[in-house]
Amino acid sequence: MKHFKHIVNRLGTRFSDQRTYYWIFLAVLLVPNLFLCCTEPLPFFGRLALILVPGAVWMAVLTASRRPGIVIWCLLPMLVFGAFQLVLLYLFGNSIIAVDMLLNVATTNSGEALELLGKLAPAIVGVVLLYAPTLILGVMSIRIDDRLTGAFRRHNLGRAGIVFLAGVATLFGARVQNSEYRARLHLWPVNIGYNLTLAVERWEQSERYAETSRDFRFGAVSHRADSVREVYVMVVGETARALNWQLYGYERETNPCLSKTDGLVWYRDMLTQANATHKSVPIMLSAASAEDYDILYTHKSILTAFKEAGFRTAFFSNQLPNRSFIDHFGAEADTTVFLKANAQAKGEEYNPYDEVLLRSVDNLLADTAVRKLFIVLHTYGSHFDYQERYPVNDIHFRPASYESVTRENRDILVNAYDNSIRTTDKLLYGIISRLRAQPNTAAAMLYASDHGEDIFDDRRNLFLHASPIPSYYQLHIPCVMWFSAAYDALNPAAHAHAAANADKPMTTNVIFHTLLSVGGIETPYRNDSLAVTSPFFTVTPRHYLNDHNEPETLDRVGLKPQDIEMFRRMGLEYPASPADKAMRKSK
Repeated sequence: MKHFKHIVNRLGTRFSDQRTYYWIFLAVLLVPNLFLCCTEPLPFFGRLALILVPGAVWMAVLTASRRPGIVIWCLLPMLVFGAFQLVLLYLFGNSIIAVDMLLNVATTNSGEALELLGKLAPAIVGVVLLYAPTLILGVMSIRIDDRLTGAFRRHNLGRAGIVFLAGVATLFGARVQNSEYRARLHLWPVNIGYNLTLAVERWEQSERYAETSRDFRFGAVSHRADSVREVYVMVVGETARALNWQLYGYERETNPCLSKTDGLVWYRDMLTQANATHKSVPIMLSAASAEDYDILYTHKSILTAFKEAGFRTAFFSNQLPNRSFIDHFGAEADTTVFLKANAQAKGEEYNPYDEVLLRSVDNLLADTAVRKLFIVLHTYGSHFDYQERYPVNDIHFRPASYESVTRENRDILVNAYDNSIRTTDKLLYGIISRLRAQPNTAAAMLYASDHGEDIFDDRRNLFLHASPIPSYYQLHIPCVMWFSAAYDALNPAAHAHAAANADKPMTTNVIFHTLLSVGGIETPYRNDSLAVTSPFFTVTPRHYLNDHNEPETLDRVGLKPQDIEMFRRMGLEYPASPADKAMRKSK
């Protein structure tokens, strides 16, 4: 008992001294840096800079007040970013808070966020245990009578200056070790400020889209006569990865309907050009690509191209609007419906499964007076929380119920995920069946997922998508096409070319041009070398759109050996296309 009282007295003494708070707050502020030193592929001097430069700055900043608790509360935004960073490291294993991640926060609805946060208990508990006591200690620092002495503050300012100079030297050393090292990219939290600035700039550009694209015209026309009715459906998938599709060799029966569908073509080596929805979907629905992404801000979408060519256009989404380009593009259609938003406007709680989209398709198909029809369906697909994407009666793989997301319950997560893939299979078959039943109608359907998903697939224990450095599991996506008999009669070569190109390496920037080709839409913006239904389709170097919206070939993206092994196991082209290899040999 005496020893216990002694310890309590010593702790009481310690916490009545502002110097204790000073050093505790300094240590807490450096926690993200310490983790990043272990997770990031930095040169030796880059790791030193990651501690010395921010450490010197925080040492100086904490002397700004005689009560460092005041400073730590003023630095609350930095603590929030620190918590955000640690949660991302838990999810992705490495990388700083990216521009796309900041935009994802801005474009993710509260329902999606709660579904995810509710399943990340270990990470959430960890950051709460770190930062909540820090803020409590900040209050204690403010309330106690003790103050930092002038001598302590002067001495620590001097020490901070020395440490800062040493840190600057390590920055130069890191640049010597790696010529691509940049403080704005690799030094936390400098890189957070830089990425936040870029995120705000992109958001503002997106908000001005109506103005910057107002005068854009495709000059699109269709010379096909109205004597044959035409109906084309583009289905935007969500978070489906090819690895878990039966069509792509998966041992489970996740495509029981599509695997028995005649005339189906699926593209075995299709990669997304972005692993975040707010970038990947606009690439599919416009002429933008990783190689030329900025045209997104001035060009309109494929819905406008079809509308100019005389088609009635419709956009139906089973996701909530989020003020991204997807919303802007959807608004270009003659009919635009965000199913959940309409219900919420009426005060209803509405979280339907994707099959509800079939009702919208039925209503449009019933109007046979419309001779040319183009429909875009944006699904919820396999987006987390997987177990919320299908009705209880459709559970095929069991058990499929989980309370938290951990490596230990991966099998259950995969069961739920595979059930969601079966739901997508059922939806696509439903669309095909409806198109097939339309008399004398030239119809086609194209489905592609926006990106894939990590589900604790290897020792990296990665989960979800939109990580700053993608993985194979996020890149390789399913893409399928179907043509009706009447379409084959109208344009017999298209189906043949689509099938002939099924094994060739490609990326999602081909979808826009392919849909224009399928619909017979002529416009200067259509590039038949990127249309898989064209005899002029050409395999080109494949690029991925990085976090700073720069195109990178696969060998520059940062894929790890585990990813490259999966590319080889799945028979995918890596690191680039045959055309790119030939180009390199010729130089």
